Amino acid sequence: MTDWHDTMVDRPETDEAAYVTGWTISGLAVLGTIVAVWLLGI
Repeated sequence: MTDWHDTMVDRPETDEAAYVTGWTISGLAVLGTIVAVWLLGI
């Protein structure tokens, strides 16, 4: 019962710069979508 693994909790050690870059791109994409919808009035 104690031998569980979660991919979010047990995140493998990766390149921190790539991790931050990925989240930054994702954040900008979300903001861009919100702004586009707001401006176009969809």
